[in-house]
Amino acid sequence: MEKILYLAHVDPNGALPKVALEALNGALQTAKGMPGSTLVIGLIGENIQAAADSLAACGASKIFGVSGKDFGMARYATDVKAAEAIAKAAAATIIIAPATSRFARALPGAAFRLKAAIDTHVSGMTVTGGALQVQRWYYRQRMVATLSRTARPWILVVDSGVFPVWQGTKGSAKVEAVALTLTDKEKRTQVTGVQAPSADAQTIRPDAAVLFVAGAGWTKKQADGQTHVKDAEQLILGFLKNAKASLGSSKSLVDQGSEGEQVLSFMSHLNQVGQTGSTPRHPKGFSTCCHGEEPHVVGWRFINERRAVNIDANCGWAQGKADVLYVADAFAVVAKVNELLAKG
Repeated sequence: MEKILYLAHVDPNGALPKVALEALNGALQTAKGMPGSTLVIGLIGENIQAAADSLAACGASKIFGVSGKDFGMARYATDVKAAEAIAKAAAATIIIAPATSRFARALPGAAFRLKAAIDTHVSGMTVTGGALQVQRWYYRQRMVATLSRTARPWILVVDSGVFPVWQGTKGSAKVEAVALTLTDKEKRTQVTGVQAPSADAQTIRPDAAVLFVAGAGWTKKQADGQTHVKDAEQLILGFLKNAKASLGSSKSLVDQGSEGEQVLSFMSHLNQVGQTGSTPRHPKGFSTCCHGEEPHVVGWRFINERRAVNIDANCGWAQGKADVLYVADAFAVVAKVNELLAKG
């Protein structure tokens, strides 16, 4: 009989992030598919009662918690110790957790202490014949593998976008506190402040409804024989601001700087989408001035609705890789879209 632990940490406001509620849905589906299993919850954070109350109706048999000021910040030493303590208190055989930056750092260390197996970047979970199977992508998202393990404990770190967000009614939950004593050495790392760009300067928004992808065509010579990089920057930033979209880029555009060509000042390899970049999971995607060939499209496999604009009617996007292709000039199209968005 499996003892399934859903492990999460709260954000600075005491709430669970979106990816954590997605992972909870995965944990609930897993427990439902394994008759005889039990599901418990483990929460880490400075104040966890509000998060526990929000999960009161999920059906977990017990909620464990490690809380206090020392656990409000993301710190490897304390997060590892908290995760280890909760896992032992729950006697967990399967631990399911969201792929947050905080857990991505800490849970491998917790796995070592627990002598557990761990799989990160889990992109799917199913129960077949009573056995849990998980999916992971390999080789730059070109190959997907389905695997299972007999080793226990088994920690699964689930990527965002795999499961829908769990929604339930708020209640009153009883949290069983897990006692934990920290040494001064474990608390020596301190967060003294947070430096973050302004909302308008932020171009990577994982939870955005739209992914806007810019290709190298934005920096090439246009119909008048001249480049218009500054105009391109204003149009793209205007779309990101008005649509609250996230920004992606093809490899050719982010690599142009090393080739002595003009580049968009706000574009970096962090924005790169595709075979050698990220694989986002936004509901909608809008590609502009991109060729649409395989290396780029690989990064779009989890986008639900794909649209593209290109002046070439025979570009890669026209070969069944986009739901809608607009054969037009991207400068004119984005300028018009920005005008409409500004009007609300």
